[in-house]
Formats: sequence, C-alpha cells, structure tokens
Amino acid sequence: MTQTVDPSELARRLDAARRERREVPPLTNELPKLTLPEAYAVQEAGLQLRLADGERVVGLKMGLTSEAKRRQMNLDSPVYGVLTDRMRVAADGVIALGQGIHPKIEPEIAFRTARELRGTVTREEALDACESVFAAMEILDSRYRDFKYFSLPDVVADNSSSSLFVLGEEEHPPRSLDLTRLEMKMSVNDALAQSARSDAISGDPVLSVVQLCELLALRGQVLPAGSIVLAGAATVAHMLQPGDRVRLIVEGLGSVAVSAA
Repeated sequence: MTQTVDPSELARRLDAARRERREVPPLTNELPKLTLPEAYAVQEAGLQLRLADGERVVGLKMGLTSEAKRRQMNLDSPVYGVLTDRMRVAADGVIALGQGIHPKIEPEIAFRTARELRGTVTREEALDACESVFAAMEILDSRYRDFKYFSLPDVVADNSSSSLFVLGEEEHPPRSLDLTRLEMKMSVNDALAQSARSDAISGDPVLSVVQLCELLALRGQVLPAGSIVLAGAATVAHMLQPGDRVRLIVEGLGSVAVSAA
C-alpha cells in the first residue's frame, strides 16, 4: 500500500498537541515508512504555523549530538530543530510547567553567529563565523506519548522536541577557550544532577555547527548571521518538577539558572 504523507496536516496535528498540551501517538505508528526528508517537511510546515502566529526565528538547535543522549532516546544520529523568540526564557527566569506536557532540561553550550555559513564548512570557518559562546540550557518537551522510544523521523517532525531555552549572560570570544575541555556541571536544587566535559557534545561543540551547516545544505538552506545555535546536550536530560531550581556552571563561561513552577 502506498503511504501518503501530507506535511501540512501532520504539522497541524503536532501544533495542536503543543498548544493544547496533550500527548499524541508517534507519527510512525500511522506512517511507518516516514522518511527524514518528509519529517523535515513536516517540521518546516510546523514552523510556518508558528510564524503565522507572530513568532520569529532566532536560531537553531542540534539534537542527539552526545552518545549519552542518543542512548537515552535510543536514536543514532544528529538532527536539528528551529528556535523562535517565544521559546526563550530569561536567565534566572521561571518555566511554567503547566504550559508544557513533560518538560526535561539539559546542559548545553551555545554560539551566536556573526556571519552566514552555508554548505560544507571547516571547523576553522565555523569558529571564525561565531562571534560569541556562552552557557545554555534547553528545555525539551516532546508531543509524543511518554517521550521515549520513537523514531528519528518522529523526532524531526516534532521540531526535534524543541520547547524552550535559556542563555547565560556571559558571552565570550570562541577562540578565548579550549572548547573541547570545559567542565560542565548541572545542579538541581543545589545537588549535582549531571556533569560532563564539553567534548561530550559532538567531540567538540564547534563541530555541531559544522554538522548543522551540512544538514541545512541538504535542504537548500543556510545558517544566517545573527543566529543562536544550541550545540546539543552534553548529558542525558533531567525531568523537571515544580519547585526545581536548575543551575548550570560551565568552566570559563560562567553560569545560567532557571526555576520551574
């Protein structure tokens, strides 16, 4: 039987689940042969719905860049999602858990680009195009039931589980640090919850930017100047609970914190 994929209809389904804060079955339950290109088309259609609602693209996030994260989600290769202005939470701000489904938080490193990047780029070219690097955390929230054991196309179609993000207020020149050797410690209510070194992210967080450019090129897209790029999680994600105070300290980059209510 031929499988018919309507990206716009699938995007509306996922967008309604996001807005109504309810779980839905993975798309591949109904469409077992859903491909990655089709999934990115669903992601793009979902983004158009958000833009029509007045949101503005501010960057992109890489997902599944660490071995720990791939093991947690039982998936095997990096993907990307899109970040909008309404997804940003102020440093030391509050996340309203009731506005999500089953949010999790993870430690990251983020970059801000000063120049456009396109196609195949080297690590040095990516580094030169980034004007600053800072500590960050991403709040994930899949629309799928139980937030586990779904396929790579499912993840991509759901904007790679993007929900919210928070950026540290200290920005540093990327070449001022050895970005492969930064100690990262994330605490929850003053107790250490996760720790890793920054090379847990793609072996080198800068390589996440390189990989992102390659993934975008496959879809005829570029990484614009002025973009925020979340390089990916260094560890597995922590399920947020009301009252949690989460703080990430990244060696050389300072700290960033957020609370859950």
